[in-house]
Amino acid sequence: MGSGVSFIVLIFLLILLFRLFHVLREYERAVVFTLGRFAGAKGPGLIIVIPFLQQILRVDMRVITLDIPPQDVISRDNVSVQVNAVVYFRVVDPGKAIIQVEHYLEATSQLAQTTLRAVLGKHELDEMLTEREKLNQDVQTILDAQTDGWGIKVTNVEIKDIGLNETMIRAMAQQAEAERERRAKVIHAEGERQAAQALADAAHTLSLEPSSMQLRYLETLSQVAGDKSSTLVFPLPIDLLSAFMAKPPAASQASEDPLKK
Repeated sequence: MGSGVSFIVLIFLLILLFRLFHVLREYERAVVFTLGRFAGAKGPGLIIVIPFLQQILRVDMRVITLDIPPQDVISRDNVSVQVNAVVYFRVVDPGKAIIQVEHYLEATSQLAQTTLRAVLGKHELDEMLTEREKLNQDVQTILDAQTDGWGIKVTNVEIKDIGLNETMIRAMAQQAEAERERRAKVIHAEGERQAAQALADAAHTLSLEPSSMQLRYLETLSQVAGDKSSTLVFPLPIDLLSAFMAKPPAASQASEDPLKK
């Protein structure tokens, strides 16, 4: 009888000893409750917990990656899209994470979903596609402010994908093609304008110097003459021959003298 009682006492002491000492990893903290009242957070390392009087709840202090499932979002310009994202957060106050909210992982997930829909619904589709960094920052700021009372720090939010239906994809492709055609026409028109301006400047310069026009004409003739053609027909301006057709004054006077005699 005595040996049986001693064995039971030994087992009881072993259980007490086993529940008295706890080892926490570097990234873990223990939220301690003494008779149901919050007694602080302990860890990491070896901690002592009084059995039957104290209870502990372990909290992971590492950064947690929370995947947000695809959310149906209606943009400000009434376009329906599906958006999914990922949230990175960590617990900075283990006591608040346990006391202030029940299941802080689920609460953060639900809050992230509603915040994502609310923020993206205030923007147009073009802003969602081109200003993703700004939207990430807006969602992260709102989430961090709302989860601060839970002892949670939201470090980053990344929008992974914005899904569009086939009709919207075709419409965006047509819009992009029209934009490319518009830019091509603008560039072509600008080139024509610059060419016309250059021709006008050249004509104005040549009009100031008639000899320059004659030299330009002769240069063009030399270029045309270089082509392999058997017959070459070209106009000859009268201004170019005026210098050769004019009679020298001395010769004209000499021809008039015999008649006078």
